[in-house]
Amino acid sequence: MPELQAVRVVITGRVQGVGFRPFVSRLACELGVTGWVRNRSGRVEIQAQGSMQALENFVRDLILRAPPLAQPEKPDVSFVQPADYRGFTILASAADETTDAHIPPDYFVCDDCLAEMQNPAERRYRYPFINCTQCGPRYTLIDDLPYDRPNTAMAGFVLCPACHAEYQNPNDRRYHAQPLACSRCGPSLLFRRPGFTDQTGNEAALAACLAALHAGWVVAVKGVGGYHLLCDATQSEAVRRLRLKKARPDKPLAVLVPWRGDDGLALADTLAVLEPSERALLRSPLRPIVLAKKRLPSPLAAEIAPDLAEWGLMLPYSPLHHLLAHDFGKPLVATSANISGEPVLTEGEAVEVRLARVADAFLHHDRPILRPADDSVYRRIGGKTRPIRLGRGTAPLEFTVPAGFERPLLAVGADLKNTVALGFGRRLVVSPHIGNLGSPRSEQVFSQIIADLTRLYDVCPEAIVCDAHPDYHVSRWARQAGLPVIPVFHHHAHASALAGEHGLQEPMLMFTWDGTGYGEDGTIWGGETLLGVPGAWRRVGYLKTFRLPGGDKASREPWRCALAVCWEAGLEWSPDLPQVGLLKSAWEKGLQCPLTSSAGRLFDAAAALLGLGFHASYEGHAAMRLEAVSAPESVALELPLAVDAAGLWVIDWRPLLPMLLQSALSEAERGGVVHASLAKAIVEQARQVREMHGVEKVGLTGGVFQNRLLTELAQTELSRQGFKVYLHERLPAGDGGISFGQLIEVAAKNP
Repeated sequence: MPELQAVRVVITGRVQGVGFRPFVSRLACELGVTGWVRNRSGRVEIQAQGSMQALENFVRDLILRAPPLAQPEKPDVSFVQPADYRGFTILASAADETTDAHIPPDYFVCDDCLAEMQNPAERRYRYPFINCTQCGPRYTLIDDLPYDRPNTAMAGFVLCPACHAEYQNPNDRRYHAQPLACSRCGPSLLFRRPGFTDQTGNEAALAACLAALHAGWVVAVKGVGGYHLLCDATQSEAVRRLRLKKARPDKPLAVLVPWRGDDGLALADTLAVLEPSERALLRSPLRPIVLAKKRLPSPLAAEIAPDLAEWGLMLPYSPLHHLLAHDFGKPLVATSANISGEPVLTEGEAVEVRLARVADAFLHHDRPILRPADDSVYRRIGGKTRPIRLGRGTAPLEFTVPAGFERPLLAVGADLKNTVALGFGRRLVVSPHIGNLGSPRSEQVFSQIIADLTRLYDVCPEAIVCDAHPDYHVSRWARQAGLPVIPVFHHHAHASALAGEHGLQEPMLMFTWDGTGYGEDGTIWGGETLLGVPGAWRRVGYLKTFRLPGGDKASREPWRCALAVCWEAGLEWSPDLPQVGLLKSAWEKGLQCPLTSSAGRLFDAAAALLGLGFHASYEGHAAMRLEAVSAPESVALELPLAVDAAGLWVIDWRPLLPMLLQSALSEAERGGVVHASLAKAIVEQARQVREMHGVEKVGLTGGVFQNRLLTELAQTELSRQGFKVYLHERLPAGDGGISFGQLIEVAAKNP
């Protein structure tokens, strides 16, 4: 008989909330190993004994055969004295003074649960909250660690005998599934139309909701990370009503597409021209919104994404969304239920009060949402799908930082598209998208997410990293928090975000193009070229500056940008607006006209000069319309490249203006020339810097590089010129990646 051996195994990584302990128990029983497993403050601790061969197979398979959602790291194994174990058990979780928590994001409903929900013979047939160890909510459900039912939003739901039996059965896929429930013991739906009797019970509430949607109503529906506003995506009148009620005149709306066909994409294929990577992402466990080229003509209402070339599509991700989409039988608009720019709403009472004039009815449920998580958004750029917004399914997003942090840090990101991040040890954790700061609701959620993440990860920050802009909300919050404050310049954070994401530590050239950011010289940067490494960036180039009439107002009124660039070039452009005369007088005197090098505002100016709109109802509105109309294959103009008095390479955009004012050319031609010319200028500037400094690696970061046409033109030509080009793959190129970049920048300086 083989000699009995015993080992203690500690595994870190994403091993909680993913069915890892039940997996360990089943694996041990299969291999004839006895002992126990338990959660311990964010890691899994195992005591296992058996023959040496059995233990070797056991330790190996802990990694090789781990559940699909798990991300275990290499186990720490040590030999211990054997004990008298009669079998293998899951012990109650333990806590101690140290933690290595990994908080999983919210998951989609898995194939097994989906099949069960659709089978009339199953007791969870059509149950809107079905889940198992491999699917369902996590981030929005977990209140504390270790990950056990009493520490989740399910604590108030007592398991019925049938669910309890599944929970205790090692051979059941719901063994120790913490959000486990059924229609007898779990959450349920309630449909409310103000002034009418509530519809309770899952089937009655679903039927009432579907009837409301068929009638063209707007219904606020509670999901996993917050409420959605739903309406019939094929009814123009319903979509127009939603836009009018929500005061969202132009910003594109996401579309929830019913699962059809073997791969789920049969209906989606009729709406969009889907590339292979887009198809894979739509069907992936992330289930994000994917921006994909419109297939026209379309049954979708044109008002969903006016003047744009893409739809934002997503497949159902929760059991409730599957039921609604399947029973409705047509695409549904599914946009965040919020006041524009704020975090998505999560509580029924707040939704009914704050969206009383937006939603005609409400579909509630009684499973609490502990913190908001908006839908993730991806777009295919440069041959890969890349994140535009981090949210449900993707965040909290974790990275390993080679150099590590000398002390725990909190980074509070930027004011727009805000995320926050924690840096501790060699770990860096980025929150889901929070939203635009400046409203009480946004700042309340901002503070809540910081409190939740520091508590869940058991991190006590010793300093706060913030944007160098003195008047940002995040900067003011940081100064009032009572901890040391470390400011980081906005574009340095963009550059460090891209370098840090790819683990690059050698000098590279970073084009950091966006709307606005506080610059080292106190002006508004936005078209910068930086050279160096995290912690040591220096400006080597930029777009020619111009004075921006009205400052921040110009981001909402692109005609101001158009006037500014024309006046800078000595050209006349006379929009039919009464305030132009007074504005020019202020511009000539330099009153409320800050200097900027912003690429984003330059694109806004081009859009206004083409007549694509004088007003922007959302950030990037004018530039997105410009990209949508632009011809992809256009001949570039030669934009002069000169060296200024400080030795910096300056791209002069002024030759674009006479072309933009040529009404004989189509919008597509003129828009295409703008993109092609600026892409060519990027390449020429990179070549000049390479001649001086020998740099071969080039990065494209900042919100402007979420423009696919510009990015792909620049990427293609840079590659032809022998550069190695880097784009974001896990982080947004825009301000959603700023908090990550702030921590990378500070870590490199070793404060």
